[in-house]
Amino acid sequence: MTLPREVDAVVIGAGPNGLVAANRLADAGWETLLLEAQPEVGGAVRSDRDVHPDFVTDTFSAFYPMGAASRVINGLHLEDFGLRWRHAPAVLGHPRRDGSWVILHRDLDITASLLEAEHPGDGTAWRALVDQWRKVGPSLVDALVTPFPPLGPGLRAMINLPRVGGLSFVRQLLSPATTAFEQEFGSGAFRLLLAGNALHADIPLDGAGSAFLGLLLIMLGQTIGFPVPEGGAGRLSEAMRDRFIAHGGAVECNTEVTKIIVSHRRAGGVQAHDQLVRVRRAVLADVAAEHLYGRLVTFDELPPRIRVSMARFRRDPGTFKIDYALSAPVPWLTPPPYAPGTLHISDSYEELLTSFAQLSTGSIPERPFLLMGQMTTTDPTRSPNGTESLWAYTHVPQRVLNDAGGKLTGAWDIDEAERFADRMQARIEQVAPGFSQRIIARRILTPIDLERRDANLVGGSLNGGTAALDQQLIFRPIPGVGRASTPISGLYLASASAHPGGSVHGACGMNAARAALAHGWLRPRRA
Repeated sequence: MTLPREVDAVVIGAGPNGLVAANRLADAGWETLLLEAQPEVGGAVRSDRDVHPDFVTDTFSAFYPMGAASRVINGLHLEDFGLRWRHAPAVLGHPRRDGSWVILHRDLDITASLLEAEHPGDGTAWRALVDQWRKVGPSLVDALVTPFPPLGPGLRAMINLPRVGGLSFVRQLLSPATTAFEQEFGSGAFRLLLAGNALHADIPLDGAGSAFLGLLLIMLGQTIGFPVPEGGAGRLSEAMRDRFIAHGGAVECNTEVTKIIVSHRRAGGVQAHDQLVRVRRAVLADVAAEHLYGRLVTFDELPPRIRVSMARFRRDPGTFKIDYALSAPVPWLTPPPYAPGTLHISDSYEELLTSFAQLSTGSIPERPFLLMGQMTTTDPTRSPNGTESLWAYTHVPQRVLNDAGGKLTGAWDIDEAERFADRMQARIEQVAPGFSQRIIARRILTPIDLERRDANLVGGSLNGGTAALDQQLIFRPIPGVGRASTPISGLYLASASAHPGGSVHGACGMNAARAALAHGWLRPRRA
């Protein structure tokens, strides 16, 4: 492998944000080189057949409501490069120990009727909430994926706010998930939907803003769904890669960048293996903030405040994941009225609170909250007829202090991994008796395994850093930034460690590319 000596821009990391950034630069006519340390592109958007050769398994992420809603992803027109979205019959299901289900369906009438059956009036309240979201939600989503401050989308949202209740609606969004909309809904079903989706991030359920995260996901589920790429998550990354190449870009995998060359506080190139690639215009880094500040660029090359700020940078919790190849569909205690793609496993709302409290104090939860994906139910191409490709994951502390359910230490060696996987599997058995008898193969991915497969998943964290308010907006990844620019001229942070953070929406990469292009147009191209 021989790399070019000089290009307009190098993008480090071919995760979804790096792929988006590379595409935008190529569209602008920049000679762009995309370098990826792993054998294939995708970062945390990849799939494989390692669990069983007949089963497609999404190695990391799987469902992409933000991708389907994002103007950034939609603007790439990836359907021209083979991307096809598939949907399960129902968006999300929460089985309860008594055999009943809480179901979110893309059909508004179905979701409303199911909630109405739970508690008279809840169906009407749901319709009203969805109506409010349709008026203001798209502007809020656009604001999330726009560089801070989001002037255009923010103005549109402000104009529409009086139509949805004005400041009272804003107050609901900023409320904790424990108290939001409690006057509107009388059943526990809505509360399970809101809290379960809020826990996809790491803001405490009783923390300000957790209601917005939960509402964002359930409203995306209602209005767009939780789609998956046909054939596996990797198809989304492959479509972005193919588009980039078709527009003149170059990709090199198995190529780890070990150093960003800085001269006079300006990025001049990258070191990969024993080769130096110089850049005429910019370096965009789709890497963890910890890997950029202090490693690819040493602290000696950065202002002293960066070292101090990065010492305070916090990761979101780690992730422990199990992938399954099943000989038959999951044997639910009671079949759901509509088969969901995504599932939440928790006995009750109160148990959700307990699990998160244990997690936030450094304890491995005794009864972990599980997120699951029935992938063949969602996309029948994932495994042979009559079988199911399934995964389940839960969050664990970045630094384990104790185990609320036993004697695990967080070392995640083979013995600990098997024991915790059995704890998770026992939770599934409670709502799906006989589940274990249908397992053909099981793969365990500990936080250590996840980081080994994707260096951006530091400690197995999925969101590039905590979603807590003190590390969002102008505080992400460090106070006073809030945009893709860095203290080094011509260097841009393009990963989920930058605003707006985690999820596959491509905004972090697009923001970095737009910043590079804006600065590039102001600065003449070097000969």
